[in-house]
Amino acid sequence: MKHLLFISLFIFASTLQASTLIFNVKGYTFDEKEQLQQFNSIVIDGGKVKEIGFNLEKSFLGASKIDGQGKAMLPGLIDGHAHFMGLGFNLLKVDVRGEKSAMATAKKVAKYGKANPELTWLIGRGWNQVLWPGKAFPTARDLDEYVAEKPVVLTRVDGHAVWLNSKAMALAGIDKYSVSPDGGEIVKDENGKPTGVLIVNAEQLVWDKVPKESSAKWQLAFDKVNQHLLELGITSVHDAGVDHSGYEFFKQKLNDGDFKVRVYGMLSASDEKLEQMLESGYVNDDKDLLSIRSVKIYGDGALGSRGAALLAPYSDDKANTGLLVTKPETLRVLYKKIFEHDFQINIHAIGDRANKIALDEFDYAYKTQPQARSFRNRIEHAQVVHLDDIPRFKQLDVLPSMQPTHATSDKNMAEARIGKDRLKGAYAWQTFLRQGSKVVSGSDFPVELANPFYGLHAAVTRQDRDNLPAGGWLQHESLTIEQALKSFTLDAAYGAHQEQKLGSLQPGKWADFIIIDQDIFKVDVEDIWKTKVLETWIGGKQQFKAK
Repeated sequence: MKHLLFISLFIFASTLQASTLIFNVKGYTFDEKEQLQQFNSIVIDGGKVKEIGFNLEKSFLGASKIDGQGKAMLPGLIDGHAHFMGLGFNLLKVDVRGEKSAMATAKKVAKYGKANPELTWLIGRGWNQVLWPGKAFPTARDLDEYVAEKPVVLTRVDGHAVWLNSKAMALAGIDKYSVSPDGGEIVKDENGKPTGVLIVNAEQLVWDKVPKESSAKWQLAFDKVNQHLLELGITSVHDAGVDHSGYEFFKQKLNDGDFKVRVYGMLSASDEKLEQMLESGYVNDDKDLLSIRSVKIYGDGALGSRGAALLAPYSDDKANTGLLVTKPETLRVLYKKIFEHDFQINIHAIGDRANKIALDEFDYAYKTQPQARSFRNRIEHAQVVHLDDIPRFKQLDVLPSMQPTHATSDKNMAEARIGKDRLKGAYAWQTFLRQGSKVVSGSDFPVELANPFYGLHAAVTRQDRDNLPAGGWLQHESLTIEQALKSFTLDAAYGAHQEQKLGSLQPGKWADFIIIDQDIFKVDVEDIWKTKVLETWIGGKQQFKAK
């Protein structure tokens, strides 16, 4: 009997010794009732949270101890809509974000080309004509003046248009006889000559000619994006559009044990191998590093390039109602096929027409596939929604997946595009919360910068990082800091069927958390974006520590 007691005590002591206790922190999380909870100690065991509370040192004498030095601790932040490998590859390309003119952009591309003479194509991203004098789309001539010998392809900041030089247009076979594809536009001048800008589906005309990325470049991009996100405190990403190449790459990286940041993948509905991927079933692992059980459908384009599909014409372009990237009759077939495989649908819809069609198709599908109502289907962006359609999100159990920094980036052009009346249903985060919808927040990186504290700041202040406009843009739709944090943690996890494993620091969940340099609940809201991440832990393992 004494021997049995000794063995039991030894096992108990060994278990405690295997635990890690971090004490002296200002901890914030959400409890089982989804209410904000504070703590100053956390115990980790086997990669998961064992206990949180106050002054736990005496209860876990055998645990290894780490002094949190009074710093703030939050659950790991989840980006509910982003492009994981897109950012990785973007980190390897020329970034023209924020350039103030077409000329300045072209000069930066030329400088990049000279610094990288081995490149056969010059690829970049980030231009935004709304920031330029005149706000007009750029032309191939603007680029030709500085880069004529090599093809140039620059993606607009929103990812829904590209700007080419003449060399790239020639290689893509684009001329005055070229016809715009369904759901896309080859922008032409008054004489019918292509200007050098391709919108949404027309982009593929040039991407088909761009050399495919090497396996070494895939690995480099993967490593870069993992490290970049760890430094920003992002522990999980919902990857909005994984094609077959990415699907196979992710599975290989999982087998290789290379994942650091968690990925919840959405298969690309436009991939020709979609059915094959669906038939393979869910992808998951026992460490929850990779989960694929959803499909991203592309409904329309973006507001900035006037590709978002609207019920009425653009206020600043009376002949234009935007573009439907996927026709309603095709959506109906897609919904049925995806739901037959028990996959969640996450559909990109920015304009009010695209949102209405997406909701109509959910309504139709549920009549014959009622089980699909429980899949936590989502509308990605839900950016401009008709007031009559906002309640339908709740009625149809559809989650709005929204990006706070889109509002602060779009504030200077949105009213010009859609007028004041339609703004009543635009970027309507608080309206969705009041009706009981859970809002999944993200950044849409690399469209926006990945830093989640920029998103928290935008959600709370409705201002850019220059504190403009005074009082906030459409301030009545702002969130409290508690609501904003929940949308980047627990509600984002819910949108991925992962709230039992991620999103808060409750016993039994993965110990994903960050330690930061300031208490976001105590600082002036205008300073939230200045928060720096000191440490990032995933699965109870420290994956990043600031130097």
